[in-house]
Amino acid sequence: MAWLSALSDWMIPAVFAGIILHGLIKKSNVFENFVVGVNEGFRVVLDILPTFLGLIVAVGAMRASGALDLLGVLLAPIGQWIRMPAELISVALTKMISSSAATGLVLDILASFGPDSLEGRMVGIMVGSTETILYTMSVYFLAVNIRKTRYTLTGALLANLAGILASVWITYLFFY
Repeated sequence: MAWLSALSDWMIPAVFAGIILHGLIKKSNVFENFVVGVNEGFRVVLDILPTFLGLIVAVGAMRASGALDLLGVLLAPIGQWIRMPAELISVALTKMISSSAATGLVLDILASFGPDSLEGRMVGIMVGSTETILYTMSVYFLAVNIRKTRYTLTGALLANLAGILASVWITYLFFY
């Protein structure tokens, strides 16, 4: 196991060294290419910053106003029907908007129930099986100037629903 830890410690420096070596072999100006890439990255960050801030404010407002809790209460019968604990509904909803906000809710669940509980195991599988739909769509579509999303949102919502249902099924299959 010590070799795996040593390998992980050296992996990122090795990748950097490989990139620099490849650039030198190709006789390109590695530093100039790096600076150009950083400039392009800053432009992308500036382009997506308003969308990112808007999503953060929206999730904060939903949590502070109690709207997220109200949605959880309204969707609790569906959660009971699929055997999903009510505490996880807010995580499922939040994960579609903001991964960092969902992580905060996950930490609350883990602190309340523990990582080896039904809730802890299911939320861990759920977070790994779902995507931050609105954030991902807004960032990537904005970065490449796609205005018409067509069926992307519908497909992403269905995929998230499949991830949520699979997390419930997998938790009961392997742990209970």
